[in-house]
Amino acid sequence: MEIIETAEDLGKFCAELKKQPFITVDLEFLREHTYYAKLCLIQVGSRGHCAVIDPLAPGMNLQPFFNLMTDPAVVKVFHSGRQDIEIIYNLSHQIPAPLFDTQVAGMVTGFGEAVSYENLVAHILHIKLDKSNRLSDWSKRPLNRAQLEYALADVTHLVPVYEYLADKLEKLGRTDWIKEEMQLLSRPETYEVNPFDVWQKIKHRSHSARFLTILRELAAWREARAQRKNTPRQSFIKDETLLAICAICPQNKDELAQIRNLRQDVAMGRLGDEIIDVLHHALSIPAEKYVSPPKPRELQEKGMALFELLKLLLKIVSQKHGLVSRLVATDEDLKELCLFHDDNQPVLRGWRYEIFGQQALALRSGKLSIRYAPADGNIVFEQIG
Repeated sequence: MEIIETAEDLGKFCAELKKQPFITVDLEFLREHTYYAKLCLIQVGSRGHCAVIDPLAPGMNLQPFFNLMTDPAVVKVFHSGRQDIEIIYNLSHQIPAPLFDTQVAGMVTGFGEAVSYENLVAHILHIKLDKSNRLSDWSKRPLNRAQLEYALADVTHLVPVYEYLADKLEKLGRTDWIKEEMQLLSRPETYEVNPFDVWQKIKHRSHSARFLTILRELAAWREARAQRKNTPRQSFIKDETLLAICAICPQNKDELAQIRNLRQDVAMGRLGDEIIDVLHHALSIPAEKYVSPPKPRELQEKGMALFELLKLLLKIVSQKHGLVSRLVATDEDLKELCLFHDDNQPVLRGWRYEIFGQQALALRSGKLSIRYAPADGNIVFEQIG
């Protein structure tokens, strides 16, 4: 087992890996007590050379690794790699490319929704992984051999898993599908958080434009502070407390201190001053600049009938191609089709359009019929007109 703990050794290792057509990558990190994940370990594998890189080693410079991540001649293989890619992007301001995600490839090749690495290894390689070190504190040193072996297994087995999936994609004619799916993971906006968008992820029941505007301003303040201080966003004010502040709109710190579950040191300290300032600003926003409450997208009776037909079509098409239905289209996508909201619809682009979108449009326009053929037990699509 090779453990790389110096910048010099890392440079040599990455120079060797640049000769490979692909490499497998996995990261171990902690983020319970920080906003941004703390990178604790890097595992990299290839057909003939695997190693563990210690980013916490004294004097370590990760630039050779970051350079390797953007080498266009080397495919970077991750499993469920969104968080790993986010960490690399936050540290280097670059996104690994070209990318291949084996979880996405597994979904495209019939392994079901959000298939785990453990299940892929078991199915493809007939190996049962030992997950006993899954909850290790990867920031502590030294790491024992069992921990290092566990970490390295996340990239050593990924090599033949990738080769199997890449071959299967080629045989199914779906290599371009995975390239389309990787476009989302390759966009910087996938990993960048705009504080003024965060309010939309907070669960609430209000449809008041004034309330939502206050929520937007408070959530943006909390998010920006969490980013600046590298602190979890809910470590000082939880969502339910933020919503209570929005509902009551205290005008001073004494009133703020009456908010249930808000710590007194927060209410009466510097943070309390900041919250009151944000509230005063939010209340000064003119009504014409309030947040627009989301319009309910309830389908009428005719729309519901079309929705059920589209769901049936989606189920048939997904089974025919061995795909998870949600990978092709979600219920929300189908509702958008029923409402004739066709702009920027993922089901009307790329491979989704080829196998489902064009048939969905034909069904919606009355130019496609679905019938059962009792002779062979198949479902038949027929174009009308």
